[in-house]
Amino acid sequence: MPEGDTVWRTARHLDRALSRSVLVSTDFRVPALATVDLSGQKVLETVARGKHLLTRIGDDQTLHTHLKMEGSWHLYRPGTRWGRPVHEARLVLRTQSWVAVGFALGIVELVARDSEETVVGHLGPDLLGPDWDEAEALRRLRGDPMRPVAEAIMDQRNLAGVGNLYKSELCFLSGVDPRLPVDQVPDLTRLVRRARAVLDANKERVEQSTTGDTRRGRETWVFRRDKQPCRRCGTRILVDMLGPPGQERATYWCPRCQPAPGG
Repeated sequence: MPEGDTVWRTARHLDRALSRSVLVSTDFRVPALATVDLSGQKVLETVARGKHLLTRIGDDQTLHTHLKMEGSWHLYRPGTRWGRPVHEARLVLRTQSWVAVGFALGIVELVARDSEETVVGHLGPDLLGPDWDEAEALRRLRGDPMRPVAEAIMDQRNLAGVGNLYKSELCFLSGVDPRLPVDQVPDLTRLVRRARAVLDANKERVEQSTTGDTRRGRETWVFRRDKQPCRRCGTRILVDMLGPPGQERATYWCPRCQPAPGG
């Protein structure tokens, strides 16, 4: 699933291409909206809210989309060949200058402008948003003190923007076992500040890196490096499926740099 910085960058690209332009045509390829036609309406802006995208159109409508696991938005000049199969397109927005195609989007829905909170109101403070509130994020995280820290920081209701990649990387950078309960994390404030710094550092570039090295295979400390040696100590990186039943995600850590609870 894309991280918050990827969604932030997607919002910026859509905003730059579509905002203040009139829609020439729209093609909703989801059953619930198959007959909707927004042609003739002006796109006001696109903003990111955590991992959600809000495209405000006309006087009172907002297009809410979410990439989920496989989704992406692509921008093309009219007449340009698409980079993904046509059958994967869920939504096409056309202006005179651009064709915006949403492929494999997990969510496509229209909501009233004054009802946006019904789709994003549950989210915690956005790590890359103007509403960022460190104290509120910490309050939410500490509200469930026995919850494993990796699970807690990935819960968008606590703070919005951390995905599976950054979950593992932030635990490594903070020297904590991902299974450690929140109330046992030595410096939770530092971990949250590091989360914001990492997303901010990566939001302008496609190559996400937590090591400071964007070369292929050098971008991460532990993520997708199971059975490989730790870049710091040489210990073999571990991986396990962790999380609530039905929501388990691959989690990576170094058992030496991130000692187990009670270890």
